[in-house]
Amino acid sequence: MGHKVVVFDISAVRALWETRVRRHKAWQKKEAERLEKSALEKIKEEWNYVAECRRLGIPQAEYCRNGFVDTSVRLLERIERNSLIRQRSLAKDGGKQSSPFVFELSGEHWKELPDSLKEQTHLKEWHISHTLIQIIPAYIELFQAMRVLDLPKNQISHLPAEIGRLKNLKELNVSFNQLKSIPPELGDCEHLERLDCSGNLDLTELPFELSNLKRVTFVDISANKFSSVPICVLRMANLQWFDISNNNLNDLPQDIDRLEELQSFLLYKNKLTYLPYALLNLKKLALIVVSGDHLVEVPTALCDSSTPLKFVSLMDNPIDKTQCQEGEEVLETERDRQHFDKEFMKAYIEDLKERESVPSYTTKVSFSLQL
Repeated sequence: MGHKVVVFDISAVRALWETRVRRHKAWQKKEAERLEKSALEKIKEEWNYVAECRRLGIPQAEYCRNGFVDTSVRLLERIERNSLIRQRSLAKDGGKQSSPFVFELSGEHWKELPDSLKEQTHLKEWHISHTLIQIIPAYIELFQAMRVLDLPKNQISHLPAEIGRLKNLKELNVSFNQLKSIPPELGDCEHLERLDCSGNLDLTELPFELSNLKRVTFVDISANKFSSVPICVLRMANLQWFDISNNNLNDLPQDIDRLEELQSFLLYKNKLTYLPYALLNLKKLALIVVSGDHLVEVPTALCDSSTPLKFVSLMDNPIDKTQCQEGEEVLETERDRQHFDKEFMKAYIEDLKERESVPSYTTKVSFSLQL
């Protein structure tokens, strides 16, 4: 007999190897899923994520939820994107780089200051704005080189007493926050030159201890609830700019002429019916701005065009809110409106300074953004 030749069906061989390949791929997929769900892999991922967040100074509250690290919020990508936007903005401003002595922070994702900040006690300036930060920590007393605390448009509701230990502080801006009081210890900052507490809406007084601030030249307490000029302000002998507009003033103190260095006095949007003759004793007064709606008695010399004093009486005509139809949503908050008002007046006053005389009357209309 001849040789036997065994003949296989090629389709059966192909099916066998395809089955083996499918099983191998399925095993690889399951292994990858097992590794992905592995506690060690997850711990490693979380550790790297936390380390990167700490390196960038991101507060723990941003990436930790109920004790667990949340890596799904893509926080790092957002921070990096904001950083790129900030860098582009700096490039547009001429490519200026931040000083190593200046700390800057902005963005509503910030609810507390980064932990790494307390180690940077060499800083001379803080510029923090548009955040949801509510508390300035007590360790601020460690920053003995601090010159400028610029903290506008946050959610700060309290200033620590330790702020009074910043003996070199020259500027404090806590405008448009949620402060209801100012710590009396601030009076120990004897080198302070500028104080801005405007737009907090609920401030009613300044502590008498601020009388010690003899170097202050600028005070802005507008858009609050002051019913009288704080006594401590009257004792600031070098005060040149005083803005107490948009408060609840009914009158001015008769000894207002104690402010002998005063040059600009903003009083508009109050309930004043008269201006005291003591204002005539302020020889350096160059600008006074009032709301003329309720004024019935004004010293004639204040309005005399032959004097260098610019007397501006604004006729304020706000939109009647009762005209809003029921169901309309007012998009503009009170703080936004007050901020717009201040920006308007800032531009208006800058324009006045460039003129030789002021208009015979000025009508200012306040707008509210509505849908």
